Amino acid sequence: MNPKIIVLDDDPTGSQTVHSCLLLTRWDVATLKTALADAAPLFFVLTNTRGMDAERAATITREVCVNLKAALADYAGPVLFVSRSDSTLRGHYPVETDVMNTVLGPFDATLLTPAFFEGGRVTRDSTHYLIVDGQPVPTHETEFARDSVFGYRTAYLPEYVAEKTGGRVAASEVARLTLDDLRGGRTAAWLAALHGNAIGVVDGETADDYRLFADAVLQSAAAGKRLLFRSAASLLTALAKLPPQPVAADAFASLVRDQQPGAVIVGSHVAKTTAQLGALLKQRGVVGLPLDVARLPAERAALVASLTASIAHAHARGLTPVVFTSRAELQFASTAERLKFGEAVSGTLMDVVRQLPPTLGFLISKGGITSNDVLSSGLELTASRVLGQILPGVTVVQTPPWHRLPQLPVVIFPGNVGGDDALAAAYRRLAPSHAAASPAKLAA
Repeated sequence: MNPKIIVLDDDPTGSQTVHSCLLLTRWDVATLKTALADAAPLFFVLTNTRGMDAERAATITREVCVNLKAALADYAGPVLFVSRSDSTLRGHYPVETDVMNTVLGPFDATLLTPAFFEGGRVTRDSTHYLIVDGQPVPTHETEFARDSVFGYRTAYLPEYVAEKTGGRVAASEVARLTLDDLRGGRTAAWLAALHGNAIGVVDGETADDYRLFADAVLQSAAAGKRLLFRSAASLLTALAKLPPQPVAADAFASLVRDQQPGAVIVGSHVAKTTAQLGALLKQRGVVGLPLDVARLPAERAALVASLTASIAHAHARGLTPVVFTSRAELQFASTAERLKFGEAVSGTLMDVVRQLPPTLGFLISKGGITSNDVLSSGLELTASRVLGQILPGVTVVQTPPWHRLPQLPVVIFPGNVGGDDALAAAYRRLAPSHAAASPAKLAA
């Protein structure tokens, strides 16, 4: 019997390589038991902790784990636990895995598996790379390593572990599974040697590498090995062993409600998102509606009223409004101030989402934290089901039939995924008839 894979996801983009499973935005014991009974081999609990400070992230993670322990009390099957986070090494590590080990452990090992092949992230010789224009760039040389909350100095994973644990785990103590080990059939022996919550890091350049690794993990887990993963999305594909997704990537337009225009919400401010937004705003059938974040929080109500009216006007004209935050990243005196302001920005966007037109055809949400808030706060969902990917690494979920926007396809688009045309490509796949319309501007 294959284990049920339980994923605590720090934003809702970890499902970007799988399908047919549940995304939970609430984690009471009854909801968790429902997910455990679901036919899919895995489910996600969307904690949104990447948008929180470390103390709050630990509190939320502990709450989920305590409820999981209760939900699992009468569950007969084996389980695997995954702390899913960013493929460019941002997030609350080791805060979240420490809590999971305390409440759900002890584990024999915590393994870092950050490769995300669909997004061009690979791990070679224990160093994590982002493929840029066909060339591997160590992630510590990218903008992601300069994140004001989750920055780091090295992409060599043993030293990354030492840095993030404040020296509690020395780089020399980190077990390494290299590509040679993986491809040479030595994974099972490597796993067997791990005990006492050892820390290990795993190479991977291709999906086949992770398939080999997953086979060994599943056999090891079936034999009683207790493993915890700090992972990006690609490992989940290998562990879950799902068939092809039920809706082809180029067929999602068939799910658009009454073939109506949609809406796009853009919160992420990374350079990749800004380039993608620029390409989207050049498409036919869209109209850009900027949210000037410098006017927050003082003018929140007025901004929401103005955006809501503009969205209704655009929708009535058969256009897809693109609501986007102003692109300049503001400076703050502390991390706490930045996070608090981020919550104000997201809260404003969610006020807008809650007032979207009832005849909306589809919704695209750009950015991980933004997408989590769209599902949990804007659409007020307890759970949604993943239909698959409209583009590599870009997930589509659907609201339930009893929702105020029933069976609405919602695209969860990570901030750091895709080329410059990717956001526009997702829009064109959902709105081919509207994309063919003439460009338009709303009257002031």
